[in-house]
Amino acid sequence: MQFRLGVVPETTRPIWARPDRGTRGPQPEHSRAELAAAAMRLADAGGLEAATMRAVAGELGTAAASLYRYLSSRDDLLDLMVDAALGELDLTDPPSGDWLEGLVALAHQQLALYRRHPWLLQAAMRRGAYGPRAMDYFEHCLRTMAPLSCGTAAKLEAVGVLTGLVSLFAAQPAAAPADPSAFFAAATEQAHPHLLAALSTPGDPPEPDLFDRLIRSVLRGLLAP
Repeated sequence: MQFRLGVVPETTRPIWARPDRGTRGPQPEHSRAELAAAAMRLADAGGLEAATMRAVAGELGTAAASLYRYLSSRDDLLDLMVDAALGELDLTDPPSGDWLEGLVALAHQQLALYRRHPWLLQAAMRRGAYGPRAMDYFEHCLRTMAPLSCGTAAKLEAVGVLTGLVSLFAAQPAAAPADPSAFFAAATEQAHPHLLAALSTPGDPPEPDLFDRLIRSVLRGLLAP
């Protein structure tokens, strides 16, 4: 492939920066939204690996080759899937105007989104492409933090930390915590005296929502005046 100086090849541009269809060939029968929806159904049922070009074409009742009227590669398809999933977030302003409550509510939405689409975390981390819905997400976060006096750098850092915490929890099973007896048995008195003492001392019962508590604590620490 030859590149002309100052010209960005069409296939290297994000799919949202390209026209919905090429200037040649027959009129496409499906929209990008339809492709993304079909791929999401496949991924929800069988994981990210199930959302192949061939499988999506089968879901839509067309030939795999026809998808290249809309996409240049499977990477384009995955980018559309991630952006479509992010579109499920409710980015309306919090009724109270409370920045902390707004961000905590958004974090809970994100976690529910990842649990609803278990493939999403892998797909989002794989490429790091930012589509229109991702831009809407960042805009919503900054709008929610607008009343705060801290600088833009601190706000963007908080968005990154918030996203990282949500991803960390999303990567863990939603089931009840495992029995700690195996962890206790692996500690030895000679090598791990402090750990054994901590495990042997009854503590306060855990708070019902560790996720909520950590999100609030971290955001207050980063942003509260």
